[in-house]
Amino acid sequence: MQHLDPDRLVLLALSEEDELADESAHLAQCPGCRHDFEALRSVADLGAESQELQDLPAPPERIWRAIETEVSRSNVVPLHRRRPRRLLIPAMAAAAAAVLAIAGTVVVNQFTGRPASTVTARATLTPLQKVPADASGTVRVRSDGEMEIDVRNLPLTTGFHEVWLIDPDDVTKMVALGNLTGDRDRQVVLPVPPGTDLNRFRLVDVSDEPHDGDATHSGQSLLRGTLTY
Repeated sequence: MQHLDPDRLVLLALSEEDELADESAHLAQCPGCRHDFEALRSVADLGAESQELQDLPAPPERIWRAIETEVSRSNVVPLHRRRPRRLLIPAMAAAAAAVLAIAGTVVVNQFTGRPASTVTARATLTPLQKVPADASGTVRVRSDGEMEIDVRNLPLTTGFHEVWLIDPDDVTKMVALGNLTGDRDRQVVLPVPPGTDLNRFRLVDVSDEPHDGDATHSGQSLLRGTLTY
């Protein structure tokens, strides 16, 4: 089966031109052309998504050098008509690497000013008795010493919600991380106090606290979950 011209595949993937009836039929029947078309479309979609970053500062020079190195390793040559189909994949891989490198680096540098951290532990928060069953939450501990907490459908309170780390072997031992401010659905990042042993204080607790000036746990827990690694 004769393949579609690679240049034509690029135009179709970029939505620069509409598919003709015979081209649509060919793509439906030819696995090779369909694979190349879908790969090109994925790269085009990445490029379109990165347009939202156009007003952010340009990535540092080292990123451009890394991209140039990756492209040279791929042995990419200028596109011309009737070029071998095997050259499409290295070209698409290099383009995807460039898009992801620029987008990822700009976002990290613009909004955090530091390299992206990794997740070292997770927990799923489930409601305790007498708490609505649709209340839930997730926890992610990051390598930079901060904890991401995402909660949903917490019961309304006249006080405030607070996050704790508790030793399940001695529930009188706990560490207060901070308050959850905002609506019933919220995402917050709280710092874990330096030196906290998360293998010991592995139980994450969200409580309902009154405005009574007492810094200890109220005893009214809403959600709980155990950190896993």
